[in-house]
Order: sequence, then C-alpha cells, then structure tokens
Amino acid sequence: MKPERLGLMALLVVTVVWGTTFPAMKLLSAQLDALQIIWLRFVIALVVLAPLWWGMRRPERLWGSALGLLLFVAFWLQIEGLARTSSNRNAFVTGLNVLVVPLIAIAFMVRRYGWRLWAACVMACVGMALMFHENDPWNLGDTLTLASTVFYALYILALEECARRTAARPLRATRMAAAQATAMALASTVLLLAQGGGMGWLQSLGTLAADAWVALVYLGLLASVVVVTLQAWGQQRVDAMRSAIVFGLEPVFAALTAWALLGERLGWAGVSGAALIVAALVFSQMQAAPRSAVASA
Repeated sequence: MKPERLGLMALLVVTVVWGTTFPAMKLLSAQLDALQIIWLRFVIALVVLAPLWWGMRRPERLWGSALGLLLFVAFWLQIEGLARTSSNRNAFVTGLNVLVVPLIAIAFMVRRYGWRLWAACVMACVGMALMFHENDPWNLGDTLTLASTVFYALYILALEECARRTAARPLRATRMAAAQATAMALASTVLLLAQGGGMGWLQSLGTLAADAWVALVYLGLLASVVVVTLQAWGQQRVDAMRSAIVFGLEPVFAALTAWALLGERLGWAGVSGAALIVAALVFSQMQAAPRSAVASA
C-alpha cells in the first residue's frame, strides 16, 4: 500500500477517536476545569510515554515541544468552549479547520490549491452546517472553540512543515508524542500554579465518579498516546490540506457517538450532511494536491 494511503488510514483512526472524545470531555468539564482536564490527561499519557525520552534526538525534542505548546493552547480553548456551548456546536466549529487550514496556508505560506480541493472544503463545510444547524445565537463558547480551531490549524500546518524540514531523516512519531505530552503537562502545571490555588484541587479527585475516571483514562491513553502518535506519523505522509479534509469527518463520528451513547438522532438533514462530508473526503482523493513534502515510507 502506498505511504499516502497508509497515512490517510492512520489519520482516519485519529478522527474516529476524536469523534468519541466529545461526550467524555463534556462529562469531565462539569466537574473539572479545562487546565485540570489537560493536566490529568497528559500526566496519564506520560506514564506510558516518559521512557521514550531515552535516546530522543534533539530535533524530536525541539519540534515535539513546540508542537505540544500549540496543541496545548488548542485543547485549552476547546475545552473552555465546550463548557460553555453544546457538544454538537463544539464539534461543528472544531470541524471548520477543514477551511481554516487552507486559508492560513494561502495567507501566510503562499500556498495554492486546485479547484477540486476547494470544492471538497465547501462540501465538507455545507455538510457540517446541515448536521449541526441550530437556531441558538453565537455565544462565548463558540468563540473560544473557533479560536481553538485556528490554533489547531496552525498545529496541522506545523506538522506538515516539520515533515518537510526533516524529510532527509524523518522524526520518530513515538518520540514526538512523548515530547508533546511533556510540553502539555508542563504548560498546564505552570498555569495551574499561576492561578494561585496550587495543586490542592487534586484532593477532590477522590470524589470523582467511576465514569469520570473511565473518561480520563480513555482520554489519557487512547486519545492522547495513540492518537498523538498516529497523527504525527500520518502527517509525515499526507499534506495538511488533505489531513484537514480527513479531520472534517470528526463531527460525523461525534454524531454517531451521540447516537450510540446518548440516543440522539440526526434526522434527514443531519444524515445528508454526514454523507456530504464523506463525499468531500472521497472527492478530495480524485486528484493529487500540491504538497510541500511527504516523508518516505
């Protein structure tokens, strides 16, 4: 199988897992604030990833730490937004990175994309609008989520740039994940201490319900260790524009999770929107996109 196809499959797994994290984060946001959730999530991830610092190369440390700081800001804003808006709206606005990524690339990186990829972006955005159309006015939670989407788009583009600059000697995805998890754990620790309350809130963890602990372990292990590693590996083989279109499937998987776990139904408009997003992904693969770099298999 071609390296790009393998990369797409890895990113698809990433997107499936992301779609299942919204109910978990919504559950936790009712009991913990955003910084606490991030700290717990990536401390759990570090229990697994910390040994990978042994033998880590300098570029892996530098790129991983820088990417981890970008990801930290994106996660922080997304969880703060999720606490103030519905999970559906949060998923929809997060999915807009399918449009934000190419806009940033064109404005600041002098990129040009063919009409097929632009058409796929429009299809994905229309599909998300059909899935999550709501009459409620725009709120602070939506604004925070949109800011998160911008930082996550920067993260996607930075991963692509990392792959381009290190193509001669590709960085190891597991080491990159370890460096990113460390940066996120340290950043959340610093901000928690800066709030003045210290780490006294850890004493309240004993009162968390069993389902909250399950959600934390799920976020820390599968949604952090596995997903961050797979994304770093996959984006060494897939350009940022195509990656963003794959990530546009996140609201689809979020809606399927809500249907399976919460009994929520999409209706005909929602089903049509989901089908349109899937069609956008397929359409985007019909012609090669301009790429800055793809790492060797």
